[in-house]
Amino acid sequence: MEIFDVIERRRTIRDFENEKINDESIKKIIDAGLKAPTNDHMRDWHFIVIKDKSIVMKLLDSIPNGISEEDMNALIKDWNLNDTEQQSCYRDAVPKQHRMLADASVVVIPLLKQKTDILHPESLSHLNGLASIWCCIENMFLAATALDYGCTLRIPLGNEAEWSKEVLEYPEDYLMPCFIGIGRPKKDAVTIKQKDIDVNDRIHWNGW
Repeated sequence: MEIFDVIERRRTIRDFENEKINDESIKKIIDAGLKAPTNDHMRDWHFIVIKDKSIVMKLLDSIPNGISEEDMNALIKDWNLNDTEQQSCYRDAVPKQHRMLADASVVVIPLLKQKTDILHPESLSHLNGLASIWCCIENMFLAATALDYGCTLRIPLGNEAEWSKEVLEYPEDYLMPCFIGIGRPKKDAVTIKQKDIDVNDRIHWNGW
């Protein structure tokens, strides 16, 4: 598959088939992540791959299972989501935060070595480690797409990261940027219209 075809096809998937994913495919996806650029050239990233559904469900205990229509409307108002296409994306995504990970074939927890206080950075350079692992995560999403799998992610809220550390027992000096779910997209998976962006409107040659 051509790289531009993969980029075009890459979408966040929140509806998965009940299908297992083999270990070799998981390794290929993570290995693609490990090929991403990194700020310190060390790629001090680790990945907890969870196939055991009982562990997945324990991990998800801290994530709300659904949301009422009233709360959804309040969220849209509180977050100033005024664009109708943006609202559609959130209306699909927010209620599925628990189920999409529960239904994924595998849940992957990426971890980065925390060398600075990322939550209280003294400068932008203190965020280099966090920025690097997001390059890794996008590589993983593209690799999964090339293998005809789909991915979803959730950035931890509240005490979700602390609970994940308690459940998975990873070292104190590693940081979890997100939950990743990987699986085969359902044939009738919801496809939300993305915002159409004309590249010519976003390029400023030689200055703004």
